[in-house]
Amino acid sequence: MFDEASRRAILELVRGNREPPSRFVPGVTMIPASGKMVGNRERELMVEAALDGWLTVGRFNARFEEELSNFLGAAHVLTVNSGSSANLIALSALTSPELGKRAIRPGDEVVTAAAGFPTTIAPILQIGAVPVFVDVDPDSWNVDPARLPDALSAKTRAVFLAHTLGIPFDAEAAARFCRAHGLWLVEDCCDALGSEWNGAGAGSFGDIATLSFYPAHHITTGEGGAVFTNNAGLARLAESFRDWGRHCRCRPGQDNACGRRFAGRHGDLPEGYDHKYVFSHAGYNLKMTDMAAACGVAQMGRLPDFIRRRRENYARLRDRVRDCRFLRLPEIDGRANPSWFGFPVLLDENAPLGRTDLLERLDGRKIGSRLPFAGNALRQPFMRDRPYRAAGELVYSDLATRQGFWLGVWPGLAGEALEYMASNLLDLLAA
Repeated sequence: MFDEASRRAILELVRGNREPPSRFVPGVTMIPASGKMVGNRERELMVEAALDGWLTVGRFNARFEEELSNFLGAAHVLTVNSGSSANLIALSALTSPELGKRAIRPGDEVVTAAAGFPTTIAPILQIGAVPVFVDVDPDSWNVDPARLPDALSAKTRAVFLAHTLGIPFDAEAAARFCRAHGLWLVEDCCDALGSEWNGAGAGSFGDIATLSFYPAHHITTGEGGAVFTNNAGLARLAESFRDWGRHCRCRPGQDNACGRRFAGRHGDLPEGYDHKYVFSHAGYNLKMTDMAAACGVAQMGRLPDFIRRRRENYARLRDRVRDCRFLRLPEIDGRANPSWFGFPVLLDENAPLGRTDLLERLDGRKIGSRLPFAGNALRQPFMRDRPYRAAGELVYSDLATRQGFWLGVWPGLAGEALEYMASNLLDLLAA
């Protein structure tokens, strides 16, 4: 342990760090599609956490969960080590025998989007359920809830949809559909921290929701994610699956939070078996480190500004390229207020350049781009020989796979870089 004077001296050195100013040089400075914004405050809190020597979830994690809870308006927030783990924990919680007839069991069906990031699909397979794929809408890159009835069967237990690239889907309609049919609704908000639908935050409509704090996302903890819900029962189940499947709720380093550590009988274990070692689920260890949470605490103070700048950057790019007849841009419902993850585009098949050629030329001009993640997942190697069902033809998922891409709008991009991106995109597509 460090004495208080040494701690103060070390932290003062971090606070006093002066980063050299960066300058954008067109054609020389790389413009990545995504990036992180980490400064002295993040470094200071991470160093403070390191000086504590408490490496698993601790005081910074408790503060991070509280600040996330306040921002999201969610009663329960549980940090994990990645957004992928958040998705796995959210779905695993819905398999608990404690949920009775509503528990998802092997062979049950979970409805999801055919096009998106694969870690929305992977946990469906990992819990032994069958994904049922619904096509996306080319105007929003999301599933239109009006298509959900086409996916319904006697085996359907849940709907698991992502707010793609920060564009919120109509979660109100999806929630109504799920309530009418006794289904769980899981919202993947990994791309959409701060997005709103009809004035309410993404993630507030379903039974349980998830976030990612990977460096490309709205805030970062390096690796990290979170599960959030207003359902106390689901929060307890998610915590059990995150923490080895334990029945007790003691924090790391804590003993006997319930006051009955050596009392009671659990399963077929001997009377008085240590409650800390009673496991009610086949769980994992997917906790966040306190150093990562410390970075998250600092990032929360910057989140409103990050969201504002993402929206401004998207609006600026859209204004510059909206008249290009070879670019199909999202048409957003008036109830949606995206917290943009990227600038999504569908390239017209009659454009003077094909998508690969266009993106290679943009890359040669130091402009980064990304494809729409996995595209149509049924065309990915990981889906070979997997059980699944498709609710109709996946026309627009295939279109996104062939013609979709997105550019960056993250807060590290300023006016010069955005103008350079737009002018080069228009130049390359000039007929």
